[in-house]
Amino acid sequence: MEDVLLPLGQVAAIGGAVAIGPLLWWRQRSRSSTPAGRLRALTLLTLFLTFDLIVFGAFTRLTDSGLGCPDWPGCYASASPFGAREHIDAAQAAMPTGPVTHGKAWIEMIHRYLASGVGLLILVMAALSWRLRRQAGEAAPSPWLPTLTLVWVCVQGAFGALTVTMKLFPAIVTLHLLFGMGLLMLLAWQHEAYRPQPIAVSARLRRATTVVLVLALMQVALGGWVSTNYAVLACDEFPTCHGGQWWPHLDFAQGFQLWRELGQRAGGGYLGFEALAAIHMAHRIGAAVVFIALLALAWRLRQPARWASRGLLAVAGWQFASGLSNVVLDWPLVAALAHTAGAAVLLGLLTTLLARLR
Repeated sequence: MEDVLLPLGQVAAIGGAVAIGPLLWWRQRSRSSTPAGRLRALTLLTLFLTFDLIVFGAFTRLTDSGLGCPDWPGCYASASPFGAREHIDAAQAAMPTGPVTHGKAWIEMIHRYLASGVGLLILVMAALSWRLRRQAGEAAPSPWLPTLTLVWVCVQGAFGALTVTMKLFPAIVTLHLLFGMGLLMLLAWQHEAYRPQPIAVSARLRRATTVVLVLALMQVALGGWVSTNYAVLACDEFPTCHGGQWWPHLDFAQGFQLWRELGQRAGGGYLGFEALAAIHMAHRIGAAVVFIALLALAWRLRQPARWASRGLLAVAGWQFASGLSNVVLDWPLVAALAHTAGAAVLLGLLTTLLARLR
């Protein structure tokens, strides 16, 4: 237990140090604002840092650094790779390319430090929202949404621990990504609650926006499943899949067995190429559906919310270009990160839009 509690406290302390800079900047910039305005500014700052954390989390995954420190919350029971140098040296000597190397250990621990810092910001936000409710009564925004956000980030941290202790179990890694996106969406909705900017539209258009948001979430889940199963290059051509085939032999049953280890089938043995191609093709089909839905929604929004219409068109183009680059350019790191960032922007934009539609 001491091997967990001691590094947990140390990592939390480092996360606190990470959060001090943003908190001081926020306090200085929002000194003359109202209490609600200060909370809105802090929420926006936390939203921005959560976006950064999601992209850095993708960088951690894409550089195969998820097991750079094979325990949790510390690195070989130390608060940083400095204290784990001997263990990392031994692991790197046995396997020079990883999964444990000094570089990968630092990437993994920096991700944990950043996550701790974001968690502390959310804790401050929840505490301030309850104080504002006590001071202003019912006139203040509800503190329950910041409280839900605090609970959510704690659950997200638990999934982060499971990604390590369960050795990059695909279902857990995908859920970790989805919870990160969900945190971003909660913060985007919360940010709008502090200064409502309603847009009058029909109930039908609001339902359509909700449907597109659900489709986008499903597509992000498929994208996470592609990435965590390393199925990006299972189809290495576009618009065909492999060897000029439009529809090669696909094994959806094996590809979408959710509870299995990385690279393994649920019944034992290695996951076949047909299963990886099925995962990839499902994401392509989903991408086509979401792309068409975004174009249709952007067309419907051109009058009541032109800013959202243009934003959706821009993100749709960004996602198409970055997704295509992943395939035809052999999955470059920059394109992969751009694709994850685009997905986060899309969900944040749709959430903000839905919060404003009335």
